[in-house]
Order: sequence, then C-alpha cells, then structure tokens
Amino acid sequence: MSPSLDYERAREYTEALEGRLVDALDGDAGVSRRAVLGSLGLAGGAALMGSGGADGGHSGGESGHGNFGARGEFDEGFDAHEFLRTFNTGFDGQDNLTQEVFEEDGERVRYFELTAVDTTIEVAPGVEFEAWAYQGQVPGPTLRVTEGDRIRVKFTNGSRHAHTIHPHLKNLNPKMDGIPQNGPGVLEQGESFTYEWKAQPAGVHFYHCHSLPLKAHIHRGLYGSIIVDPDPERVREQPEEYCDFHESQITPELTEELVARAKSRNHEYDENDEVQELVMIMNGFDTNFDGGNEVYAANTRAFAYGVGQTNGKGEWKPGETKRPIQIDGQKPVRVYLVNAIEFDLINSFHTHSQFFDYYDHGTTLLPTHQTVDTIMQCQAQRGIIELDYSDHEPGLYMFHAHQSEFAELGWMSFFEVV
Repeated sequence: MSPSLDYERAREYTEALEGRLVDALDGDAGVSRRAVLGSLGLAGGAALMGSGGADGGHSGGESGHGNFGARGEFDEGFDAHEFLRTFNTGFDGQDNLTQEVFEEDGERVRYFELTAVDTTIEVAPGVEFEAWAYQGQVPGPTLRVTEGDRIRVKFTNGSRHAHTIHPHLKNLNPKMDGIPQNGPGVLEQGESFTYEWKAQPAGVHFYHCHSLPLKAHIHRGLYGSIIVDPDPERVREQPEEYCDFHESQITPELTEELVARAKSRNHEYDENDEVQELVMIMNGFDTNFDGGNEVYAANTRAFAYGVGQTNGKGEWKPGETKRPIQIDGQKPVRVYLVNAIEFDLINSFHTHSQFFDYYDHGTTLLPTHQTVDTIMQCQAQRGIIELDYSDHEPGLYMFHAHQSEFAELGWMSFFEVV
C-alpha cells in the first residue's frame, strides 16, 4: 500500500494552507473566518492539483516562500510534539509542574499543583492569542493516574479573572465539583483551594474551568485531560464493568483478555511500554473574538504536525517546530483524543489509508466502534483510538478533521511511519 500523499504534495499542501492562514490573520484583528476561508480556497485547490503550492499561490515561483520548506516556524515555548507524549503521573512528567505520589490512610494519593495565569500563546507562526491557561500552557498538563487513586490538586488562581477546575470524573463530593454554586465556588486572583477526586471510572477524561461565561473560559484555554488507567486486578474481579456483556456471558477466556488489555493501558505495567501513546486535544481559536474560530489545531499549534523540507524526491527534513509525528510501524499506536472546541457543534478525527478501533470515553476495554476511519465528538467528548500500521509501507499518512474548513485552517497532520 502506498502512502496517501507523496512527500512533495504533502509539503506543498501544508505550506499553501499555512501561508494563506497567516496572511489572512497577520495584522488584521478584524479578519473573520469567512474571509480566511475565502483566501484559502484557491491555495488549497492549487496545492492539491500540484500547481502553485510551492510559493503559497503567489506569483514569482520559488522566490515566494521557498520551494523546499513550509512557511515559518513557531517561536520557542510550548512544544506540541513534546506535549503529545508527556504524561504527568506524580512520579514523573514535565519539569514546571509540582507533583508527587504518597500513601495516606491506606490510599495512594497523586498530588499536583496547578496555577491559572493570563498569558500569550502562539497558535500559528506569528499569530498570537491572549489565553487563560493552566500552568501557562494550552492545553493544560495531562494528568495520569490509576483507577482507585485519590487525585489531589492544589489550584492557585494567578489570573485577574475568577477560575475553577471542574473534573469530568465520577465525583462523590459536590464540594469538589469546581462550579460556582458548590464548595469554594470561583477563586479570585491570589486564592487557592485543594480539590480531591477519586480516580474513577477508567478512561480518558476532561478537566476545565467552570466559571461564567463558560464559553469564554474554555475557549481561552482553561482545559486539559485526566487519563485514568484501568486497574488489572479490579478488572479481574469485576470484568462486567469493562465490557458490554452480562456477567453470565463472561468466560474465563474473556476475563483474561480484558486483564491483558488493562495491563496494556496501565502505565505501571511493562505491557504498556509496547504501545506508542499520544495525547491530542482538538481545539480552536477565535482570534478576533467574533464568536467564530479562525484557527484550528490538534494541541493548539496549527499545522504543527505537518512536513518540513523536502527535495521532492521522497527525501525530506523536519522543521524545528513543525514535523510529522514519527511512529514505529511495528508497534501499535494509541491516541487519547479529547474535543475542547468552542463555537462549533462537533469536531472529528479522520485517518487516510487506515482504519482504527475506537473506545468512546475510554471506559470500556472492548471497542465501541470497530474498523472505522472517522469519528465525531461534541465538546468535552473524548475517547481512545487504536491504530496498527504494521502492514503499511513506510511513509506519510495524513490525518485531520473531516470538517474541511477545520483542516484548511490548521487541523491537518501527518504520521510518519518508519
């Protein structure tokens, strides 16, 4: 099977779309999504046809943006590629996050400290966005725990706006829900509160600010994911909670399969090392605050997982900040996918030349959808995607949102299978 796009056409497509996006946004705070899409139309068509893409559709041939590279790089700061594989477990994770693990009253506690701040982030090369962010980054840090742990988060509000942290977990104490009406309510600048939640159920979950207006606080960047790994021993004792079978239908063989799957998903087991795991949070940015997004991405930075330089002969080089996601074709891939989009009803994930299994919310150990190449998610919906490229040839395989305007405005990416 051949890659879905050759290197040169892939590079041209990314370059043309990105160049038009930056041109449309640069220096014009009043630009609308409709205007951006209009400017992208000719560029996208030309790139797909293999003409005019090298210089973003401008006249002048190679003198436009350079024949062998996507236009522009991101400044230093948030690294979308590092974020993909950074899991904060209390034992390890990112350097700027205080975290630890300890025993207390017979329970294991995973302790984290999160701070909300006002900051400026770069959503496309040269395009900045005034964000509100946990730990100064969008998305916020990925927290990873094991089912049954106690999650303890000391939250400090360093922003000039009032904020909270609301978890999409099975939370038994309303005081810990992170909403204005319960517990401490919203926290003003300089205030702190320690949230505690039981890590349940197993799956991939969402956390976000629940202050009003809610759409502003989510859109500005106050969200992240909590991954709760299944406990294999609990799966062995209660297998019916992890699949759609009645207790009477569960055989010893099925139980062992479920336990094996739980070990594969649990970061504390060796079996998990055999899977390439990635976190992708689909998001968008209303750069002119007119109630419609102008930029879309997986993990904030438009086209961050595009290709870099190529000679058009199948040889290419990654950019400093923009490059495909490299994966080992002989090892399975697991994507923890979360939709944090605001202003749009749905988002989606589509793979070229490949089908996958999907676990809605990640709360089951058997797939809820099998052999699909596109799934949709509303805001806050999430799930686990499992891919296998072991029978594919090495090369580039595109994946993107299948709302075409989202793809043209930044949510366009590649796996590089090696």
